[in-house]
Amino acid sequence: MKPIRTWVLICNATGARIVEQNGVRGDLVEVAGTEFNDTHIHNRDIVADRPGRSFDSEGSGRHAMSPSSDPQKLREQAFLAELADFAANQHADGRFDRLIVVASPSALGYLRSILSDAVRHAISAELAKDLTKVPNSQLAQHLESVLAT
Repeated sequence: MKPIRTWVLICNATGARIVEQNGVRGDLVEVAGTEFNDTHIHNRDIVADRPGRSFDSEGSGRHAMSPSSDPQKLREQAFLAELADFAANQHADGRFDRLIVVASPSALGYLRSILSDAVRHAISAELAKDLTKVPNSQLAQHLESVLAT
């Protein structure tokens, strides 16, 4: 019988990595080529121009217009969308059987809404924690409740 390959996606809105547990009691090993980083850029660097100006609806007053969206949030959502596409492609290629998603609460909420149905069905557990800074050697103790032992 083929051992079950479980991928653990560890991410927040700006970084991610994937570790694999091969079989029921296998060690967690980082999957080569699956470390993703989106460099943090301040809003002032994303939006270089000053906001436009507008007239009041009544009178002769003018004021600065506020941006219609938060550029930092849009950048984070684009990063998570790329991650969701990567997971869908890897699942379609048969690279993993089960997926455990460990993400910061805001990233987890957004990922839930954009993951493909196939990947969503492969998810065996979710953990709303940001473990991106935890070394791989210490991950097992944080994931005891969701890893198959």
